[in-house]
Amino acid sequence: MSSTPELGLASMYRFIKKSGADRVSDDAASELRRILEEIAEKIARQAVELSAHAGRKTVKSEDIHLASKNVMKF
Repeated sequence: MSSTPELGLASMYRFIKKSGADRVSDDAASELRRILEEIAEKIARQAVELSAHAGRKTVKSEDIHLASKNVMKF
């Protein structure tokens, strides 16, 4: 994972506030961003593998959907 964040910090504050929080610490927003970027990277990597396995260079929405199902198994 790159050291430069891809997701905006303001979005993390909004996600947490929309979930019912009155106040959000900077650390909480930063941690949510870190975790979501880690998950997104795992999904993207697996989607690339799925598209390559299917003989395609283009990653399609179906690849993302299947990869997210595999990655999100808790």
